[in-house]
Amino acid sequence: MFDIIKKVMLTGVGLAAMTKDKVEEVARDLAKKGKLSEKEGKKLVDDLLKKSEKAKEDLEKDIEKVVKDTMKKMNLAGAEELSNLTKRIKKLEQALKEKGSQS
Repeated sequence: MFDIIKKVMLTGVGLAAMTKDKVEEVARDLAKKGKLSEKEGKKLVDDLLKKSEKAKEDLEKDIEKVVKDTMKKMNLAGAEELSNLTKRIKKLEQALKEKGSQS
């Protein structure tokens, strides 16, 4: 399972890391070699940039899900839960303080 996640993440990182400059460079090289027309090169650049952005977004979602699932399995509290617990503790402390001053 971990290997699959790792491979998916590495593939996503590779696509997400492709910069516009790199994509354009690859398209120019292919055009120079006569393997792409200018129109095809522009389409390739647009397609790769869209896929790169989508891969980046998907990777972020996947990482967030893995982290949340891992925290849940480890029974760790998240930021919201910790905030709620802190508020409850403050209320209890205040109630004890008020009860102590009434005695």
